[in-house]
Amino acid sequence: MLPKESETVEYKSIIIDDIKKSVIAFVNSGGGTLYIGVEDGGGIAGLLDVDADLLTVNNMLRDGIKPDVTLFARCYIEQVDGRNIIRINIQSGTERPYYIIGKGIRPEGVYVRHGAASVPATVTAIRKMIRETDGDSYEKLRSIEQVLTFNTANIEFAKRKVQFGASQMATLGILSNDKIYTNLALLLSEQCVHTVKTAIFQDTTQQVFKDRQEFSGSLFKQINDVYNYLDLNNKTTATFDKLLRIDNRDYPETALREALLNAIVHREYSTSGSILIKMFSDRVEFISPGGLISGIEVEDIMSGYSACRNSDLAEVFYRLQLIEAYGTGIMKIFEAYKTSLAQPKIEVTPNVFKMILPNLNSIPTINAAKTPEETIIQYVKDNGSVNRKQAENILALSQTAAGKILRKLVEQGELTREGHSRNVRYFVSK
Repeated sequence: MLPKESETVEYKSIIIDDIKKSVIAFVNSGGGTLYIGVEDGGGIAGLLDVDADLLTVNNMLRDGIKPDVTLFARCYIEQVDGRNIIRINIQSGTERPYYIIGKGIRPEGVYVRHGAASVPATVTAIRKMIRETDGDSYEKLRSIEQVLTFNTANIEFAKRKVQFGASQMATLGILSNDKIYTNLALLLSEQCVHTVKTAIFQDTTQQVFKDRQEFSGSLFKQINDVYNYLDLNNKTTATFDKLLRIDNRDYPETALREALLNAIVHREYSTSGSILIKMFSDRVEFISPGGLISGIEVEDIMSGYSACRNSDLAEVFYRLQLIEAYGTGIMKIFEAYKTSLAQPKIEVTPNVFKMILPNLNSIPTINAAKTPEETIIQYVKDNGSVNRKQAENILALSQTAAGKILRKLVEQGELTREGHSRNVRYFVSK
C-alpha cells in the first residue's frame, strides 16, 4: 500500500519532463519520495521496460539539473501488485537552489513544494536559498541573472593588458565553483542593476536643481561616466599674483576620484537605492548605501585601517590599478586638502556613509578682527584638527611664526599635540 500524495509524496504515471520539476521541488524543500508508474489516484499503472526507464530517469537527473542532484536523489525499482514501478528517494540538498539546466536560477527554473504540488519558487525564496548556501557576502552569492555580457569589462582588462578568460573569472570570484556567475559578475556586467545618481544645485541648499543625471551599466562604465561628469562640473577659478595667472579648480581631482572609487567599492550592494552625489556651490557630497562594517569606527579609517565589505570587487579594481593598497583612498583625500582652510568631513549612520569635500574656491575668508590664537582655535573647532602647514596658510605667517603660536596654545592648554614629525596635528583640549 503506497502512501497518499502529500507535501512529501508525488506520483507520475509515465516518464515526462515534469519529473525534473518534482525532484527539484523536493531537493529544494524538505525532501520527499517520487513514484513513477503510479496514477494520481494511487492506481498502479506500472512500467513496461523498467530497466530502460530507470536509465532514462537517472540520465534526466544527471544531465537536466544543476547543481549535481544525484547525491540526494536515489532511484530504485519496486514491484507493487505485480507491476514494476520506480521509487526516487529525495533528500533536501546542500547546494540550493537546484534548477533546470537551460532555465537558470529563476522562477521558471527553480521549484519548491507547496502542499502536494511542485510550484515555481518566488525570487525572494530563491535569494533566501542562495544566502543560506553561499553565505551573506553579496558579491559571492550566485546571481539570479545568468545572461550577462562583459563588453566594458573586456575593454578595461584589455586596456591594462590583464587577461579576462574563464580561468581568471574563476580566480577573481566572477564564476563560482560550479561555473555559475556570481553577483560580482553582475556588478561588472552591462546588466548591473545598481546606479549612481548625481545632482547639481544652484547654491548651498537643495531647493533649486541645475542638473541631474543617472548613470547605469557596468560599474566600470559608471566610474568612467560619473568621473567625466564631475570633472566637467569641476570649475576653474583664476587668481593673479602680480602678472602671474593661477588657475584653481573647485575640487582636487585626486579627491574626487578617490571619493567616487570609495563609494563604488565599499557600498552595500544587497540593499536597493543608488549612490548619490550632490554638488552644491560650497561642497560635494558622496552618499553611499551601507554604513561602516560592524566593529569599525571613523577613527579607524582615518588612521588608514580598512576592512573591505566587497573584497572581491576591491581585488578586481586593484588588479586593474584603479585602487592601490586597501585603506589608502581616504588618506589620499585628506592629503589633497592638507593645505586647505577647510577639510573633508565624514558622516556615518548605520545605513549611510557620507564623504563631504569642500569647494576650495568658496572657502570664506578669516575674520580679521580675531587674534591669530582665536582664529586657530575656531578653525580646529570647525574642522577637528590643524597641522602646522595649515596654520601657516590660515594666518598667512611664516613657518616659525605659526609654530610659535601653536606651541603657545599647547602651553596654555587650549590645544593638545598628537603625532610625530610630519604627522603632528593639533586638537582642542578636552
